[in-house]
Amino acid sequence: MLGTKMQTLLAVVEAQNFTRAAQALSMTQPAVSHHIKQLEEELGAPLFVRSKTGLRLTPQGEIAVKYARRLKALDEKLHLELENAETGRTNLRVGITHTSESNLTTAVLAKCSSEHRGLSITITTDTIKNLYEALGNYEIDLAIVEGPMTDQQFSSMMLDTDYLVCVMSVGNPLARRGAVTLGQLKREQMILRLPSSATRMLFESALERNGESIRSFHVAVEVDNIATIKDLIRKDLGVSILPRSACMDELRKGKLAALPIENLSMVRETRIVYNRDFSHSEILDEIIRAYQQEMDRL
Repeated sequence: MLGTKMQTLLAVVEAQNFTRAAQALSMTQPAVSHHIKQLEEELGAPLFVRSKTGLRLTPQGEIAVKYARRLKALDEKLHLELENAETGRTNLRVGITHTSESNLTTAVLAKCSSEHRGLSITITTDTIKNLYEALGNYEIDLAIVEGPMTDQQFSSMMLDTDYLVCVMSVGNPLARRGAVTLGQLKREQMILRLPSSATRMLFESALERNGESIRSFHVAVEVDNIATIKDLIRKDLGVSILPRSACMDELRKGKLAALPIENLSMVRETRIVYNRDFSHSEILDEIIRAYQQEMDRL
């Protein structure tokens, strides 16, 4: 169980203020201060630096908060699994990337939930880095992410192999070609994912392997949301580099065009990542089966 003092610590971090934390916890401000002081004495380290600009966690405080969040998630997971055991239901928390949000993944998860009696799925969207952190803290049960698995504390199963393509409006003259050259791409306005995204990093890495740099291209707009990028492309405001799987519906309906880029290999894996103590292997098999069925229909 998450102790009262750890709950207070998380409330203070969330509120960034002792008074607001006290209000959120229905406590007095001196009681909140007392809890933090007790926790600092127990841990033998200061947790906050207090200044005119507010509260800031110390390095020891960062560590304490990380474990407090993990304890909170484990406490919630304990109660959820006890409830599942009583009701016979399974509540699955799945974290996906913005790329997965735009491809088959959400539809596959919804299909699994509808076909698997007693299965309820909650989907959250975040960056790969945050999804790995949430997985380690037991805040989610599964993460569906692109690229190689970066943390060996987890297990994983291959879901799909995808590749990046140049996506453009059907009215773009390039759409009539069989492939796009880097020279042609340099003459286009580009609408790209943020530099921190896995899609952007894979593109830039492929450019570097070919002796090129992103600085040689006209990056007109950077957007975090793939749906927004596709909308801008349909309005003929530029071209983008996106996973082909994220555009399958638009390609099938003739709303967008996608071409490979000559001499640029941008292949990546999509994996289901989970903690080693994950106990529902049959659900993993069901997700992979449903995903392959959807791919076969395309």
